Amino acid sequence: MDLSQLPAFALTSLLIELTPGPNMAWLALLAATEGRRLGYAVVAGVCLGLSLIGLLAALGLAALLQAQPLAYQALRWAGVAYLLWIAWDTWRGADSHEGGAEPGASAFAQFRRGLITNLLNPKAAVFYVTVLPGFLSPTARFAEVSTLSFTFVAVATLIHGGIVTAAGTAAGWLAQGDRVRLTRRIMALALVAVALWLFTRT
Repeated sequence: MDLSQLPAFALTSLLIELTPGPNMAWLALLAATEGRRLGYAVVAGVCLGLSLIGLLAALGLAALLQAQPLAYQALRWAGVAYLLWIAWDTWRGADSHEGGAEPGASAFAQFRRGLITNLLNPKAAVFYVTVLPGFLSPTARFAEVSTLSFTFVAVATLIHGGIVTAAGTAAGWLAQGDRVRLTRRIMALALVAVALWLFTRT
């Protein structure tokens, strides 16, 4: 297994993940609104989702999506619909749960959202086709593809966790007065922006 390109791939993954995008805004607003605990739950879901996609990509899923445009579009539309549903649920919850997040199952609910959102994001799978191949050796096998895939997952998880950690410091201040309602509605609009971003990608 040739891993001579691993440092370069890790740096490329870092630069890609540091590029501002709607997902960053979603994570930041969630952590600032609900606190770090629920933000980390989403990060865990995203991590698992990216890991599963990385595994499937190593087994040929990404190539299949590129070869089957209808399958790619169906997955993309499912992701858009799911994000819009979360946005509506968040907007509606701005009035019904002003005192904070629901206890108990909230962390699992956010974990599930992070997981499903990434599983329904075809761009995550296509990444392994458009970027990763340039760093593989000519005789690359499953072990090499998997190692690079999970390197990307590790880098993405560190970036996402850092965003949650930084944004979570504002949770106490935002929990005062009407700021909860306002920030949750901002988060709902940010989720709509994520959905529109995914919709406009080809």
